[in-house]
Amino acid sequence: MTSLPSLPTPKKLGLVIDLDVCVGCHACVISCKEWNTGGYGNALSDQDPYAADVSGTFLNRIHTFEVLPEDVQVVGEAGDARIVHFPKSCLHCEDAPCVTVCPTGASYKRSADGIVLVDEDKCIGCGLCAWACPYGAREMDLAAGVMKKCTLCVDRVYNETLKEVDRIPSCVRTCPANARHYGDLADPESAVSMMVAERGGIDLMPEQGTRPVNKYLPPRARKPLAGGLPAAADDISGASGFFAWLDGMLDRL
Repeated sequence: MTSLPSLPTPKKLGLVIDLDVCVGCHACVISCKEWNTGGYGNALSDQDPYAADVSGTFLNRIHTFEVLPEDVQVVGEAGDARIVHFPKSCLHCEDAPCVTVCPTGASYKRSADGIVLVDEDKCIGCGLCAWACPYGAREMDLAAGVMKKCTLCVDRVYNETLKEVDRIPSCVRTCPANARHYGDLADPESAVSMMVAERGGIDLMPEQGTRPVNKYLPPRARKPLAGGLPAAADDISGASGFFAWLDGMLDRL
């Protein structure tokens, strides 16, 4: 079996995902697919992508949930019900069970920065790491016969031929809502660490004891609009900002 680094890694590179602003557009999913198909490791395959029984390998997926207040059971009477888009990929856990269960050493955690990777030349496709991961963050590539997972775009973040602005994971670079953030979570002064401290960033399924590096920022509590709603729904004569822009655009139609 594979061992984890004996000492805490000096860096803990990872993601902070803001559930309050993620709009579920799937731009990160497509960008991840595109970059990793042509980057680190073998291409991410698809099986009959335009057929009824489509399957394929993705390293990042978005799950969407309707969240209801505890005292409300009927959709449509929820009041404060909201839609939450939940991005999920490898969390690069400090105590990664996918690493320690690997019989060949294919799954490993880098001692320099804490990124969990798969050496595809050593992977025998046994699937033990997928069974061990409590987050379902590993996927078998049916064409390559090896296990795939988020690499944190290790071939981008250390690529000095890229512009500095591009040396971040593809999903972070692409996100139009600025819901994804990348940095060193071992550094309390980093932007991601301060974000986690200010917003109360949480671990996914902490009861599993994996100590994930990636953190989630929970949705903020909703606040009532100052002054209430306009007297009439179609009265926007005093609108400003986005609604004023929208009114102007509609007038041109």
